[in-house]
Amino acid sequence: MSANLTIGEVEKGQSLPDLSIDVGVTNVVLGALASRDWRPMHHDKDFAVERNGTRHVFVNTPHNAAYFERYITDWTGPLGRLGRIKFQMKDSVFPGDTMVFNGEVDEVRVDERGCAWADVRVELRVGGEVTTECTASVAIPQGEDDNPWKRRGEDWQP
Repeated sequence: MSANLTIGEVEKGQSLPDLSIDVGVTNVVLGALASRDWRPMHHDKDFAVERNGTRHVFVNTPHNAAYFERYITDWTGPLGRLGRIKFQMKDSVFPGDTMVFNGEVDEVRVDERGCAWADVRVELRVGGEVTTECTASVAIPQGEDDNPWKRRGEDWQP
């Protein structure tokens, strides 16, 4: 993954590098804790299995979002700034699963304020099946002198 990606290094149809993450119980519980999600299906296996009918505790929505944010900004480097993200969860992610993220650039553009954007489509797969689909717009520096994180007010229009 890039240290400081610039928009000149991005093109429509470009694949993002795959990222694999093994999921454990502690990981699921800490994700729920970090997002202050106290619902027992994210930390109590008996509740998840007996009351929800799932096979174990499972990754919650904010934790899922954080994984997509990580995947995208690992690709862009520290100057990549998410403007918009939208995802649809189709199935749950459980301890013992290996999450595999892959993505593709749908569009590269520069807005009227001079901010460069990459629109990406990302899939999260477990066991070869898509569990979550995501689209996002991420601001990427136009060059070494540009930093999307310094954009404010009218210059930041995600």
